[in-house]
Amino acid sequence: MMPQGLFRSLQERFPLIQGPKKDDICYATQNRQEAAKELAARCDFIIVVGSQNSSNSNRLREVAVARGVDARMVDNASEIDPAWLLGKQRVGVTAGASAPEVLVDQVIERLRSLGVATLRQDDGMRENVSFPLPLELQN
Repeated sequence: MMPQGLFRSLQERFPLIQGPKKDDICYATQNRQEAAKELAARCDFIIVVGSQNSSNSNRLREVAVARGVDARMVDNASEIDPAWLLGKQRVGVTAGASAPEVLVDQVIERLRSLGVATLRQDDGMRENVSFPLPLELQN
């Protein structure tokens, strides 16, 4: 989201400028939030792979918590506290849009090492969006 001071400065120079709607989020973030809602309906604990300063990772955690599911955010697998898993039947894993897949894989391996016996991967929503290069950059 654009800082308000920056937007005000732009408005002074370009009075007809329009800012993004406050509820306007990118498709990848929207898809992840929808998937997190579905995950929360099936799990009693969710691990969100993402940085503490990542807005979209924080929203994923908040989506789970808003649905009554305990959720924790981790930057990497070593941050998983085995006590979080005590008494949990179904543990979900999701990740912020900028979290590298290798970190998700490491979290899954850590869960296996902590005794998670069965894993099921959901592919989530298909993202068939492509962003072509501007004409001046083609060729």
